[in-house]
Amino acid sequence: MGLPRKNDFWLSLLIILITIILAIGRLLNWYSLGFFIGLFRASHWFVIIGSIYIAIATPIFSILKRHLQTKYEALMRFHVIGNLSAVLLVTIHFTSQVTRPTANYPELGTGLALYVVMLLLVASGFPYRFRIIQPLKTGTNRLVHVGVALSFYLLIGIHVLHGLGVI
Repeated sequence: MGLPRKNDFWLSLLIILITIILAIGRLLNWYSLGFFIGLFRASHWFVIIGSIYIAIATPIFSILKRHLQTKYEALMRFHVIGNLSAVLLVTIHFTSQVTRPTANYPELGTGLALYVVMLLLVASGFPYRFRIIQPLKTGTNRLVHVGVALSFYLLIGIHVLHGLGVI
């Protein structure tokens, strides 16, 4: 493990730790994001920013890594650190949703499924990137990670359509 990857590992771990602390803090009502910024609550802006980042940056990464192989490490850093930061923003939104009062409690269906799939992406991507565990066969973890990513895109589309009342 070279120095850049080692630094990326610790930065990634720090982002995950901050995500966990902020999630626990929201679940314990240490802070609130119920205030509005324009049309939406602050936590909704976080999920919009995080989701748009993931939705756009991941395909860009996938395309560029094939064409700019000399920049692979920088692209991987962009992918890992950027997506973990987006997961942090989405986690803040999710924990804000599940801590709403009973009278205003959201329907969790597609949002819960989407959050679980996103956590599976982190759970499959982190060990794959940092070689923490070896896959059963070469490429198995990559196959799982890509498959879960495709599920993420399908679910995000369904979630948005559901949120807009189309389905």
